[in-house]
Parts: sequence; structure tokens; C-alpha cells
Amino acid sequence: MELETLTLPKTIIPLLEQTQAASAEMRRLTDEKKKAILNRLAVVLVENKTQIIAENLKDLVRMDLSDPKYDRLVLNESRIDALAESIQEIAVLPDPTGATLLEKTLDNGLKIKKIAVPMGVIGVIYEARPNVTVDVTALCIRSGNAVVLRGGSDAFDTNSYLVNLIHQVLQEFGINTACITLLPTDRELVKELLTATRFVDLIIPRGSASLIQFVRTHSLVPTIETGAGVCHTYVETSADLQKAKAIVANAKISRPSVCNSLETIIVDEAVADTFLPLIIEDFAKAQVEIFADEISFEVLSKHQYPYLQKAQESDFGKEFTDFKCSIKTVKNTDEALEHIRKHSTRHSEAIITTNDELAEKFITEVDAAAVYTNASTRFTDGGQFGLGAEIGISTQKLHARGPFALEKLVTEKWLITGDGQIR
Repeated sequence: MELETLTLPKTIIPLLEQTQAASAEMRRLTDEKKKAILNRLAVVLVENKTQIIAENLKDLVRMDLSDPKYDRLVLNESRIDALAESIQEIAVLPDPTGATLLEKTLDNGLKIKKIAVPMGVIGVIYEARPNVTVDVTALCIRSGNAVVLRGGSDAFDTNSYLVNLIHQVLQEFGINTACITLLPTDRELVKELLTATRFVDLIIPRGSASLIQFVRTHSLVPTIETGAGVCHTYVETSADLQKAKAIVANAKISRPSVCNSLETIIVDEAVADTFLPLIIEDFAKAQVEIFADEISFEVLSKHQYPYLQKAQESDFGKEFTDFKCSIKTVKNTDEALEHIRKHSTRHSEAIITTNDELAEKFITEVDAAAVYTNASTRFTDGGQFGLGAEIGISTQKLHARGPFALEKLVTEKWLITGDGQIR
């Protein structure tokens, strides 16, 4: 089957109108048909792996290798296989729509039922992450939602090819391809999306702090804030320092470009001399640039850490998305909590401790979507939490917090059955 040609209109309103009209078709899909579509899509991705990588390469050659977004942009064989596996996992999750949330009969005989229904049309704005194209599509199909995708220009060729593959699958099942719409990347058209209250029910931005702030400022459509991740790991005096070493290395080094990676190590002064030298080997191998406060700078200087700079105040509360991190030393847990309160983006925070009382104090007082005791913040992820893929990690408190996954892509509808009752 030939791939369709993507046209770039001067206005996206006709596209949004078509998607909104097609959303009714998505609501009518049966559970079995949704599963079949997703399982077929997983197969098609693997079958077209070579061409996906070729299209992805067109985007990669336009980006500087040193750009922190480069890693997010890459789609290789293992990542495509992982995407296909994720789609299959989403397919077997329970359909979140149609569930009865409440049912009762009033004294006047009215029968009232509240059920879960699809949101309608989800608008997702994201940057150099072509995996989001697939994850979001799979989640929206499973939950019966239509979706408009506004990916960044950095991933234009990859996203275009992926959406063409998705449309091929929809056509195989006789479904209107307008249910999944890829928007042009012209920035001037973003505000049109953000104000399209007649056609879009929810906007979800996924990307940098500046992107999220832009959407919050300009959107008339309800928005879910999937936050920038300034994640802290606090190594408390009683911590098992070998465990702390492994946790900190994993949180910072395993994939620094993602939002659940570590940005700031907080360490009690009492163990700074012992703990900080432990991280040197792993950090030096990965060439992690450290921005250290006065005490940690002195400790690391003694051990001749090669990638060391004195921290400025601006280095705290910064999302580096790179092999960089800051270190803050504190006198006690209260100081650690205050530093987190001041600089956290309320994404994921961790404490390493063997003191159960301090662990309880930390998880009670830290205001974040995910709070860890003795584990890496890298686990904040829909797949890792058993939710399938996620559209993003919500750092706000209304409607959803944490992994914004399948279970949250629904709203409520009240069904009232009467027999002539009047008020």
C-alpha cells in the first residue's frame, strides 16, 4: 500500500474539525476491535523497522550530536521493538471506557448511572520524541479517543512516516484516518490549537519547561501539565552508602535526557566526605559534569574529580537533561526538605535512608507526584508502574497526577432513565 502524502495547510481548523467529527467513530469501537487494531499496529512497526530507522536518520542528521534532545530523537531496532511490545501490553489492559462508576434509584423512581467515557479529542504537543507518536496513538485507540499530534520539527520525518503506518492500519480496519491527525510544525499554528475549544477537549504538552509554560499561558482548552523533571535524591546520614552509590548512578547516568533522571544530589554533611568519593568512578566514566556547592566542591577537589565546577544558585532547580548534575550539602533532613520545596518541579523525589522515622517524614512532607525511599527516580514511568505507556508525567493535582496513562484518558457521563417524572 502506498503511503499517503502529508499536506501542510495554512490553518489547522479543518483538520481539527475532521478529527472531532471522526471521534464519534472511535467511541463506537468495540473492545475486541481496539485490541485487534493495536496488535496489528505492533506487527506493522516491526515489519517496517528498516524504513522507520531510515526516516529517523533524516531527522538525526539535522541535529547536533551534543544536543541533549538527540537521545530522545533516536529510534533504533531495540527501541522500535520496545514500542511494539508496549502496544501489545496496552492492548491487553482493561478497556477503561464503559465501566459503571455509580448506579442507584432515587425515591422518585429515576434510575441514575454514572459511566466512564472517552474524553473525545486529545491534543498532544511534544518535541523531539517520536516514541510519543506511537505511545499516544496506542493509548488513545485503547481508550476510544481521537487525537491530534503536534510533534516538533526535529522529528518531522520520523513522525510523518509513523503516522502514515498508523493510517495504513486504520484503513485496514475501515476506520476514518482523521481519528489520528498529525499537525504541521509551523509554530504560528500552535495558538490555533490551543484556542480550538469547539474541537479539542484536552491539551497535553510534553517537553521542556518553556513549552509547558507557553501552553499554560496561552491555552483556552483544559490542559494537563506534564512537567519538567527537576528530580532530587537525598542521601541521609544513616543511608547504606553502597546502595546510595548505585541508586544515584542509575538515576543520573542510565538515561539523563528523560524527565525522571536525577538533576540534584542532596547529601548530609556528615557523610559527604565518605559518600561523594564513591560516585567518582561511575560519574567520571560517563563524564558527568558536576556543579558542586562549597563543601562538596572541596571534597571532590581533594579527589581530583576531572569534571568539576563551583555551583551557582542557578544550577539548582535546573533540568540539565544531560550528563550534568548539581550537588547540595545540608545539615539535616529539614534543610533537605526546604531545598526540595524551593527547587522541585513536583515530579519525582527520593530519600536514601535506613531511618524509618525520617523516611516517613520525607514521604509525608515532600510535595511531588512520586516519592521514593531507597530507589531510583528512573522508575517514574507508566510502563514501569504497570500502566502501559503514558502520555507524560502529570505534575499538577487536578484530574491526574503522576503517569498520565490509559486509566486517566476518560471522563464521566451521567445516564438518567425515567418514566415521566417531572420536577
